[in-house]
Amino acid sequence: MAQVTLKEVSKIYNKDILAVSKVNLVVKDKEFFVLVGPSGCGKSTTLRIIAGLEELTEGEVYIGNKLVNDVLPKDRDIAMVFQNYALYPHMTVYENMAFGLRLRKYPLSEIDKRVKDGAAILSIEKLLERKPRELSGGQKQRVAVGRAIVRKPQVFLFDEPLSNLDAKLRVQMRIEINKLHKRLQSTMIYVTHDQVEAMTMGDRIVVMKDGLVHQIADPLTLYEKPVNKFVAGFIGSPPMNFMEGRIIKKDSKFYFDEGAFKIKVMDEMLDDVASYEGKRVTLGIRPQDIYDKLFVSDAPPENIVTATVEVVEPMGSEVYVYLNSGKNTFVAKMGGHDKPQVNSDMDLVFDTSRVHFFDMHTEEAIAS
Repeated sequence: MAQVTLKEVSKIYNKDILAVSKVNLVVKDKEFFVLVGPSGCGKSTTLRIIAGLEELTEGEVYIGNKLVNDVLPKDRDIAMVFQNYALYPHMTVYENMAFGLRLRKYPLSEIDKRVKDGAAILSIEKLLERKPRELSGGQKQRVAVGRAIVRKPQVFLFDEPLSNLDAKLRVQMRIEINKLHKRLQSTMIYVTHDQVEAMTMGDRIVVMKDGLVHQIADPLTLYEKPVNKFVAGFIGSPPMNFMEGRIIKKDSKFYFDEGAFKIKVMDEMLDDVASYEGKRVTLGIRPQDIYDKLFVSDAPPENIVTATVEVVEPMGSEVYVYLNSGKNTFVAKMGGHDKPQVNSDMDLVFDTSRVHFFDMHTEEAIAS
C-alpha cells in the first residue's frame, strides 16, 4: 500500500473555470481518507486527478514516492469504484471481476483464486454466474468493489459509490466497506457529499467548497472545532443553528445579545471574544446542545432562552422542535419524552460550553 500526496494541485476548465485550487493533501499509508462537500466543490475532480482520469493544470501528485503526473491511469496501481458501478452487462459477475486481471495477462489459476477469494470476502460467491441485470443495486455495488479488490492495488478510490442505493442499503454498505478496510489494511480515498457517511467512515476528512480545502481533521475535531462557519454548518445532523447578535459587556461580564435574549459568554472563551466587544458576531449552537428547562433543574438564568414553538417533528426516540425567538428561527433536538405544544412558549437552556462564535465578515471561528 502507499501514501498519496498532492502538492499545490489545481484544475482549470476552459481557461477560466476553477474546479480545484491549490489543494495540498497527504493521505497516509493504510488510511481511510474522505473528501466531503456539496455538489460542485471539486472533490470528485480531485479524486479523478489522483486516478489520472483528469489532467491537472498545476501541481504534483505522488503515489508512494513516485511522481505520477504523466503516468497513465492503468499504470498508477490504483483501483476505482464508481457511482454507477460500470459493470459490463454482457459478462457474468465472475467475468467482470476477472476482466482487469486478464488484460494484465495473469495466469488463469491466479485469476480464479483472486476472484473466488474476493467473492468470499464480499459474500457474493453465489452470484458469480449471474449477469448484472440479474442483480440488485447492493449486489452490483459489491461486484464493483470486488473487481477492485482482486487487483490488489496500492490505493482504492471510491467516487460516491453508495449514492444510488436506498437508505437501508447505504448503511449496510458503509459497514461492509469499513470492515473491508480493516481487513485489507489498505489506503482508501472516498468521495461523498453525505456528511454522515464521511463522519462514520473516515479516519480523517477533508471538507471542500468551491474547489478549496477548508479543513482537514479527524471526525471529532471537525465536529467540535470547526475552523469556520461553513464547516460548522456542513458537519453535523441536524445542522448547527446560527444566530446574529452583538458582544456586550455588563457588570464586568460578557454576553451575546441576540436582541430577544442574552446569554453569558463562558470565561474560557473570553480571551477570544473580548476583542469583539460592541461588534456583531455569529453564534453557532448545535440542536442537541439546546435543552428543555423542565429537565435541567440547575440551569443558570443567563443561559435560559424563551422561544415560541413553530413545528414539532417526532422521530421516535427523539423529537426535533423548530422555534422562533422573535429574531431568529432555530431547531432543538430533544428526547422523545418531550411533548412541546405548537404556538406555545418554551423555556430553553443553551449549553454555553458548547457554543461557537464566528466573525461576521470572514466567517472564521473566533471561539468554540
